[in-house]
Amino acid sequence: MIYEFLADGFEEVEALAVVDVLRRAQCEVKTVSIMDSKTVMGTHGVPVTADIMFSETDFSDAELLVLPGGLPGATNLADHAGLTELLKKQNAAGKRIAAICASPAKVFAKHGLFNGKKATCYPGLEAELTDAQPVDDIVVTDGNVTTSRGPATAVAFGLELARLMAGEKTAAEVSDGFLYGLIAKD
Repeated sequence: MIYEFLADGFEEVEALAVVDVLRRAQCEVKTVSIMDSKTVMGTHGVPVTADIMFSETDFSDAELLVLPGGLPGATNLADHAGLTELLKKQNAAGKRIAAICASPAKVFAKHGLFNGKKATCYPGLEAELTDAQPVDDIVVTDGNVTTSRGPATAVAFGLELARLMAGEKTAAEVSDGFLYGLIAKD
């Protein structure tokens, strides 16, 4: 199971594009509200109803944990004690974790989840990647950790997660269906 965590102030494109890509790849994805309600407000005023509440889920079947960025969404994710504990446990077990935009810096780096791995984030936040090796790639996977830069890289981020979770062939089919090759640069 893939879980994507939503907090008030999340970046809508990053959250929804990733869920869309992964579901097209036939991955089972649940959106999770860490707020007091299933309805979570995006940073640009778009309300989204999460599938489940953090407080009602045990996450024992988690194969991948995904964090969208956005501010103050990433800060809200970083400040959630239960999510922090879950991310640390997932990472310590070598299971997949992924974050985009501000979340690599505001969540993963803040809680020491990189352990020297290569990572990317929203431009201007690289100095906060204190336990990572910052790189400028649009998507980076180093071991069990995948990171990406921002809203414009959300589909590429989703496709990388689809490749990791569903395989090269499935990710390529989703990419073709998205017409991703028309805009993707090598």
